[in-house]
Amino acid sequence: MKTSSSKDAGLDARRTALALLDAVTIENRLLSEVLPAKTARLEPSDRARAQRLVTEALRVLDRCDRMLGPHLSKRPAPHVMNALRLGVYEICGAGEASHGVVNSYVSLMQERQKSSHFKGLVNAVLRKVVDEGAKWDRLPAPMLPKWLRKPLLADYGKEVVVAIEAAHAQGAPLDVTLKNTNVDTLMALSADLLPTGSLRVPNVSQVTKLAGFEDGDWWVQDAAAALPARILAPQKGERILDMCAAPGGKTMQISAAGAEVTALDISESRMKRVVENLQRMYLPAIPVVMDALEYETKDLFDAILLDAPCTATGTIRRHPDLPYAKDGSDFPGLFELQELMIDRALSLLKPEGRLVYCTCSLLIDEGEEQVRDALARHPDLRVDLEALKIPGVDPNWIGPEGLRTRPDFWPEAGGMDGFFVTLFRRS
Repeated sequence: MKTSSSKDAGLDARRTALALLDAVTIENRLLSEVLPAKTARLEPSDRARAQRLVTEALRVLDRCDRMLGPHLSKRPAPHVMNALRLGVYEICGAGEASHGVVNSYVSLMQERQKSSHFKGLVNAVLRKVVDEGAKWDRLPAPMLPKWLRKPLLADYGKEVVVAIEAAHAQGAPLDVTLKNTNVDTLMALSADLLPTGSLRVPNVSQVTKLAGFEDGDWWVQDAAAALPARILAPQKGERILDMCAAPGGKTMQISAAGAEVTALDISESRMKRVVENLQRMYLPAIPVVMDALEYETKDLFDAILLDAPCTATGTIRRHPDLPYAKDGSDFPGLFELQELMIDRALSLLKPEGRLVYCTCSLLIDEGEEQVRDALARHPDLRVDLEALKIPGVDPNWIGPEGLRTRPDFWPEAGGMDGFFVTLFRRS
């Protein structure tokens, strides 16, 4: 297996970061899909550097383009543009030594016959960027691509969208959910206790080395992602379905509460991860790999948690590749699938049962609009707004259809993912 030498380690990481950025912006693939194959031949330090470089560059891609704009009479080929973007981020955002950065990306242009004649352009443009580095900090927060920004502006207005974009640019801290209330674990992690009960852990370099990981004291879960299961309020002895279970955070919350939980997911590989997480936490659950729309059971459930497949636009601060790997063309199909899954969940629920519907999305179409449509399809259905008023939830987050969180909430504490959560009951 080829490994990096100390001489070319920086170039190897940059070459891989460029390949990853190409995969996202040209091939429209998510980082999670391409990282394993494209980083497999790197040593761990170079792998981490390449992933960090492409992730942070994606987070500020709009800023990079603003720095480059005045120096480009026309946009070069996508591969060349991505090399320039990475160079700008390293020089202006990461503060790397400009000489080494410029030389590396010129060298990378020389490695491809189709891009070799752009080496002069890359050299000249990046040197101009070096001279104008002071402009970087004066630029506005990076804007989302138009395909996503336009519907968000329609849903929230410009002021809110700008605040969301600012939150995206800040990235996301590490949140964890405790299996049991444990003061010793809280102290060992040096974590902040958030109003909703999640822990926020500062200065994390390696999650698996944190206190309590090996002992199964906690699992990683954004504070917003922990709300649906808390709203469901599982009780000991209840039979509960986690309808789209992977990666398993909500399944573990339900199991830790003492309920009998069936974890359902269509993906065998993702279910394997759920089972691994449950084993580490010493928590029981019944794993089922099946399409939720085809799942049947004789014994109806006391409660169901449906974290429906969605655009995941609420998780961009953790996954800055998402706005560039997607273009919105799959939205209509997702909206239709969410309708079908709500109806399917209701068919598996006891008459007096409760259904929590949630999506990690910022789009009203995947939250409030889905609720309005479901109420129209099912006249006996109602939203239990009182169930949403759990400790730590700001009453202003709750509207007529449900609970809405956004990345710009808790700005002083580091924000949260965008989620929509509601709880249905039959009248």
